[in-house]
Amino acid sequence: MASIGLIGIRRRMKSVTNTQKITKAMGIVATSKLKKSRERLDGNINYYNYVKEIKNYILKAIEGKNIYIDGNKNGKKLYICITSNLGLCGGYNVNAVNETINKLIKDKKNSILMVVGKKGKNYFNKFKINVEREFLDLGEEPDLEDMNSISNLILNMYTNKDVSSVYVIYTKFLSSVKQVAETKKILPLEVNENNDLDHNFEFEIDPQDMLENIIETYLDEELLNLLLNSKSSEHAARMTAMDAATKNAKDILDKLNTEYNRIRQSAITEEISEIIGGAEAQK
Repeated sequence: MASIGLIGIRRRMKSVTNTQKITKAMGIVATSKLKKSRERLDGNINYYNYVKEIKNYILKAIEGKNIYIDGNKNGKKLYICITSNLGLCGGYNVNAVNETINKLIKDKKNSILMVVGKKGKNYFNKFKINVEREFLDLGEEPDLEDMNSISNLILNMYTNKDVSSVYVIYTKFLSSVKQVAETKKILPLEVNENNDLDHNFEFEIDPQDMLENIIETYLDEELLNLLLNSKSSEHAARMTAMDAATKNAKDILDKLNTEYNRIRQSAITEEISEIIGGAEAQK
């Protein structure tokens, strides 16, 4: 009977060891991807801040009504939820989806949903929530060209008065151990009255026309910044999840090894007792 128990434990130990090798490898890959993603995020921030600064300057210079500032009075809201194509990243996708659902349930009739990432699509399909548009092929290293297809769609819907406001649900990267799902409004634009500009800009054309010229570029950069935050958060969450799984596998192996040794020792003791008992019987 002891041999049967030992065989079962050995099989389980082999299975856990194989799983541990996989989670450790995935953790190493996630760490490498996080490093690259953070470099892209950090490298993009200066340009993002500069574009945002120009946008703020133009908004302050505009006089009179402007659709990008005042809205179009439609009433419908567009939500864009950023998730991943791959799983095994802890609560990363669940947190973004829950943040989105909390927004949608407040006004279902006037809410339109778009999703970035296959995992978000799967979650919303599971909850039977209608997804107007999906973006599933942005790749590991999205760029401004990828964002342009989304920003064009957003601008067309906004200027055609199909929606009155646009929100992006993304995961803000704070550190390798902390990421937070947030909602950011990207249309209509908001004037930051407290913003102190680092540069003095002079434009030869009307600020209204200037805003029309840069709005698409600004949205491209805004979306890219949000997506880069989400990508870094995804890799950080996966790294943490795989590290935890690897440590958990080690704990299980330690317990199985202890149990294996206990059963084996018990079997050896039993065999010795039987040998001694047999020897005594021969006397």
